[in-house]
Amino acid sequence: MKRIVLSIVLLASLAGNGMAQSPLKLPALSPNTKLVQDFSISNIEISYSRPSMRGRKIMGDIIPYGHVWRTGANAPTKIKFGEDVEVAGQRVKAGEYALYTIPNKDKWEIIISTGTGTWTADGYPREYDVARFKVTPRTLAEETQTFTINVTDITFKSCKIEMEWERTRIVIPVVADNATTVEQNIDKAVNNPQIPYFQAASYYYETNQKTDLASKYVNKALEANPKAFYMWYLKARIEKRLGNVDEALAAARKSIELAAGTPNELEYKNNNGKIINELTRQKRSSQPQD
Repeated sequence: MKRIVLSIVLLASLAGNGMAQSPLKLPALSPNTKLVQDFSISNIEISYSRPSMRGRKIMGDIIPYGHVWRTGANAPTKIKFGEDVEVAGQRVKAGEYALYTIPNKDKWEIIISTGTGTWTADGYPREYDVARFKVTPRTLAEETQTFTINVTDITFKSCKIEMEWERTRIVIPVVADNATTVEQNIDKAVNNPQIPYFQAASYYYETNQKTDLASKYVNKALEANPKAFYMWYLKARIEKRLGNVDEALAAARKSIELAAGTPNELEYKNNNGKIINELTRQKRSSQPQD
């Protein structure tokens, strides 16, 4: 009898533990998501819930105008910047914040707040503000059924945070003040055993600064890897910007030659071909006419 009772108790205990370890999982109407986007020299993280229209009118109805919105469903949306940035021209230090909004038909008020610990929109008092500004909503041609936040138009130092739902789009500009830090990182890196000359040259070319130094760095990169067709393509663009026509033409032709037989052959033939055609026309037009 004792053995029977003990077995029953043991089975009940195991069943209880199993239930505790395997909670009921059901589909969510507003599922959570987390976006992690590399940006500048760090990243931007956005954690939010995604409600859907489900046949409802959203703006001015489900999301009433003139009232604070959690910018999603469930808990307020969280946004984390990995470095100091400017958001719509306002300084925001690295860290995690709550992203509240006050929708209106003609203007939206955007609030970046330190009130991250609340479940409702009650955590947005002005004393928690880090930034508060207004943006003009844009009208979408087609409906976005599920609320979506994305990071778009990414450059070396800027991007846009876009929010879409129903036929409304909100665009928030973000700028990283990273020039000094990037320069310091490059200066440190070029003194290491594995010198990232190509990356440094690419950065200076793409940001249109220190082109002479970009030329120096791409040449050093090619000394270490003379068969890198993508490096020759970068050299062609840098020399073209410097006005070194013959050097740019030679580099473009070298890039085409080395890319032959690779999966990138067509891409580099087309891109370098554009440089060659443009510079060839330029040389012809600069020659004296009889």
